[in-house]
Amino acid sequence: MRVGDSGFDRSETGCGWIALLVVAGLILGPLPGGTQTPAGVQDLIATHAAEGALFVASDRCLACHNGLTTSRGEDVSIGIDWRSSMMANAARDPYWQAAVRREILDHPEARAAIEDKCSTCHMPMARFTSRAAGGEGEVFRHLPIADQVDPLGLLAADGTSCSVCHQIQAEGLGEEESFTGGFVVAPAGAVTRPVYGPFQVDPGRSRVMSSATGFEPRQASHVQTSELCAPCHTLYTHALGPGGEEIGELPEQMPYREWSHSAYPGEERSCQSCHMPRVEEPTPISSVVGEAREGLSRHVFRGGNFFMPRIFNRFRAELGVVTPAQELDLMASRTLEHLAARSGRLEVEVVDRSREALVVEVRVENLAGHKLPSAYPSRRAWIRLVVRDGEGRTVFESGAFRPTGAVAGNDNDEDPELYEPHYDEITSPEEVQIYEAILEGPEGEVTTGLLTGTGYAKDNRLLPRGFEKSTADPDIAVRGAAARDATFVGGTDRLRYRMDLRGRSDPMTVEAELWYQPIAFRWAMNLDEYEAPETRRFVRYYRTLSDLSATVLARASVRAP
Repeated sequence: MRVGDSGFDRSETGCGWIALLVVAGLILGPLPGGTQTPAGVQDLIATHAAEGALFVASDRCLACHNGLTTSRGEDVSIGIDWRSSMMANAARDPYWQAAVRREILDHPEARAAIEDKCSTCHMPMARFTSRAAGGEGEVFRHLPIADQVDPLGLLAADGTSCSVCHQIQAEGLGEEESFTGGFVVAPAGAVTRPVYGPFQVDPGRSRVMSSATGFEPRQASHVQTSELCAPCHTLYTHALGPGGEEIGELPEQMPYREWSHSAYPGEERSCQSCHMPRVEEPTPISSVVGEAREGLSRHVFRGGNFFMPRIFNRFRAELGVVTPAQELDLMASRTLEHLAARSGRLEVEVVDRSREALVVEVRVENLAGHKLPSAYPSRRAWIRLVVRDGEGRTVFESGAFRPTGAVAGNDNDEDPELYEPHYDEITSPEEVQIYEAILEGPEGEVTTGLLTGTGYAKDNRLLPRGFEKSTADPDIAVRGAAARDATFVGGTDRLRYRMDLRGRSDPMTVEAELWYQPIAFRWAMNLDEYEAPETRRFVRYYRTLSDLSATVLARASVRAP
């Protein structure tokens, strides 16, 4: 069954195990408060109790896949790694919740379709279960997370969980029909529900797993390919007109297609090689009758969002977060380490120095296997360049990060109707090189509304190595002035700064930094005009932690005598 067509977290109270009984169909009927499970879904759950559930909670998996350590004592437990990830907390993400609410307020006539589409990858188990019963995915019925007792709500709370990804079949992966959540799992009522992993499981251990979860483990190589990630990381949205009719299509995020057009596939470097690094020594994959295996992949799913774990920790009670605080702190710090090691590199050199002017060139290198930044278009990177005299006084500065989350000199942060162009030369502190995707609506207006956006006025995000601008598909093409910039090519960009020194001859120091922000100031502040609990809440969160919303990926400096 194709999902596109159609976390539980363990706690001391044992609610996760109660949830398992609910999903298994052992607790049915009216829900507290008089809420009734939709009849079709209730019948489906009852069927699953007899024939095997579509999904099970992560508790059922983590009972055996935690407690894993290497010979050096390093904890590589699958469950502990996963539960602090964005995958586990996909449904709790307050920015996603606010963005969904914003789209519904903009397009109220399309509410059902919006919730169905937006729950595909953030609440996939609940959405797929509803679709299998003839319904649609819902978002706000399953919020707040902390209050859920509804079987579907408990599935929704588990985010992107074990029995989603490991049930995905190889059928169609990497093809257009698999994009936007169009992966395939065994149909409802299937006698056998296989789950796929990279290792061969002997009959004895297979029986243990089947009796504990209802799933039959099978060895399959596709789980270690980028194509497994493509369904939820190749997303298209459809722009809506005043009456809710579709008026355009937007390639909302394209990491898989960007990777496909780079040098990385030819080098056999997959998404998992960076985001699920392998343990360097043989390690058991189960704490129950497990045996040491070569190549266990860490389920850290470390990407570009260091900011959200900080929000989860600060506002954990409001968001129903149950992951231990120290694990979220560790996720944030390790994400920052990952970004520093695998994102970008800078070089800066003096091209010309006279009493009248200083000319320097900055070379930016993208170390990632996709655009930098990639995925959701709220992300941006930029160059901060500072020139100081011998006394340490600032002579010139472009791209300073402000505590509010804004970037000095960025037109879009000052005015939502404007944006900063791509530069090949900067001559003023009011100019700043920002690598970003700027959405535009049907009239060419700048927007942060996904269902208003029909294309990109600008996309100068740094290209991965091997990416050819001239042959790129329109959905991943460079947009704006960067398309004509001969120094903006696969893997690198070169940018000149020409600064008026007004007759100064004293030595100077030039410092360059590559900054990154997962949620840009404008993308957060545009939510402030919407009167809804989710939008108001996220703007409050952002303003509280805005000084922690960005980080430096790389630094370089040079002396200009």
